Amino acid sequence: MEIGQKVRFLNEVGGGTISGFQGKDIVLIEDADGFDIPMLRSQVVVIETNANNFERPNPSTAERDRQAKLQQSGPASAATPAKAGALAPKPALRIPADDEDYDPADRPLTFKAKAVERKGGELLNVCLAFIPVNARELTTTRFESYLINDSNYYLSIMLASAEGAAWHLRWQSTLEPNTKTLVETFDRSQLNDMERLAVQVTAWKQDKPFMLKPAIGVELRLDLSKFYKLHVFQPSPFFREPALLYDLIRDDRPVRKVFAEAGDLVEELDSQRQEEPMTDTTTDTPEDTAPQRTRQQEREAVKAAKRALKAAEEAARLATAAHKAAPPKDTAPANERDPHRSKPNRDPKGDVVEVDLHISALLDNTAGLSNSVLLNTQLTEFRTIMERYKTKKGQRIVFIHGKGEGVLRDALLEELRHRYRFCTAQDASFREYGFGATMVTIH
Repeated sequence: MEIGQKVRFLNEVGGGTISGFQGKDIVLIEDADGFDIPMLRSQVVVIETNANNFERPNPSTAERDRQAKLQQSGPASAATPAKAGALAPKPALRIPADDEDYDPADRPLTFKAKAVERKGGELLNVCLAFIPVNARELTTTRFESYLINDSNYYLSIMLASAEGAAWHLRWQSTLEPNTKTLVETFDRSQLNDMERLAVQVTAWKQDKPFMLKPAIGVELRLDLSKFYKLHVFQPSPFFREPALLYDLIRDDRPVRKVFAEAGDLVEELDSQRQEEPMTDTTTDTPEDTAPQRTRQQEREAVKAAKRALKAAEEAARLATAAHKAAPPKDTAPANERDPHRSKPNRDPKGDVVEVDLHISALLDNTAGLSNSVLLNTQLTEFRTIMERYKTKKGQRIVFIHGKGEGVLRDALLEELRHRYRFCTAQDASFREYGFGATMVTIH
């Protein structure tokens, strides 16, 4: 037998590698845990040669004499094995099974499940959500903000808030496919810092080919008054609690919400007039020979349109107040009625309000005004009516916008989806209004 050979026990289960000798009859066997076990030579049998797979030569006479002198040098040396340190236990290569402090659950996790993809998730859809911690105490509760990745892509997302002309990083991380993550928890004292937000998104997939998506940046302005209204927090497919959702990316396109006010019409008109070249009236056809307005005349026309809208709004407000103060029967004079209110409908819940959004019904003269100015004028009238009746549940309003190319109708539906989510819309009666009207119901 030689050091390094593998042996097994004859009368016991087990075995190991020869690590040394004690005298002529004792063999030290190193087991799998690194401990040396003394066994009689007659109780072990060689099952494998050394690492070079050949029998080692017998030690020389000088080597045998040296080992004999070591054994005769004293009791202490007699117990010394032929191999230095053979009796010293080697460090354990693994934790013994009888260790009471060892818990397999403490081992680090190395398995990670692959991201689950869903059908229809190849288009990027990202939302920003806000949830009150305690909806019953809306005036004092804290809020949680979440980012939702409703797609099959990994997203690197950066969220920042405006600080004057600069931006402050609020959160940055990687969002896995079809998941949501908590961004932060804040109270009302931090609301003003979150009025203007910016989100930048980069998309990719791991360990598989994918369609390259462009990096997308979105800026949005939060309506901070919504955080004081309980009805704006609506059920959603992403949370069990009602939430306020802001769409950031829809079907690979950034959602840009632009709400133009009447006071910005003059600046918008000036910028457009500077960019558009002056037309040569000498080559116009007889139908296009309308006199061109100067900038001063255009400003005056826009100011007159604004004054007309404010006057109509004030008259409608006074008419509404007079209608509430009047007896149930409709005995008010015709000149004091709401100009947008029609005759009572058969519906016992209330009358149907008809609003004509044709530009000819809103402005007396539209010469020289661009399409964007006209569209913003119609949207301003729509918002005025919606703000007037939004607290009257069950009220039905018919907006007559005409068929045309559907630009105004699409703009109204977009406003209802994002600004007036508590309302429902449907096509108005074809028999009464044809294809060019939409009925809105306040809930």
